Amino acid sequence: MIWTIIVVLVVLWLLGFSFHIGGGLIHILLVIALIALIVNLLT
Repeated sequence: MIWTIIVVLVVLWLLGFSFHIGGGLIHILLVIALIALIVNLLT
């Protein structure tokens, strides 16, 4: 379940980064995905 969320967040980040949608706020998605990945690996 957590892996699906991570993949969706990274894909949304890539789409937003590619089409310049949201400016700097789009990078928050990548940060959230990385936090979710770290939490998943530690537990």
